[in-house]
This record gives sequence, C-alpha cells and structure tokens, in this order.
Amino acid sequence: MGSFSIWHWLIVLAIVLVIFGTKKLRNIGGDVGGAVKSFKDAMKEGEQGKIDTQATGHTIDGEVKEKTKV
Repeated sequence: MGSFSIWHWLIVLAIVLVIFGTKKLRNIGGDVGGAVKSFKDAMKEGEQGKIDTQATGHTIDGEVKEKTKV
C-alpha cells in the first residue's frame, strides 16, 4: 500500500470535514477527551484505594465448612 504523502492526508482530512462537519468533529473530540479524563481519574482512585488497603493491613480469618444438602 505504500506510504502516503502530505497531500493524501490533506485530501482525507478535507473529505472527513465535508462529511461530518467541524461541529460534529469538535463534539466527538470533546467526548473522547472527557472519556480519557474519566478513565485517568478512575485509575487514580483505584491506585489510592490499593494504597489505603495496604496501609491498614486488615486480615480476615475464616473457616471452610462443607456444604449441606437441603
């Protein structure tokens, strides 16, 4: 397929702009940006929860019993 020149990419960009329009592309970009930001925030919360759990060091003791038939 070969490599594309800058002119190929400019033509593709022009076609995309004509099909979707700048407003729709701006909305899509904002949605993707918001999703990435939410994902990063969730990852930070997950790491913080992991650190908090390690800091407390709670151990739960348990006993395994056989299941009884009803």
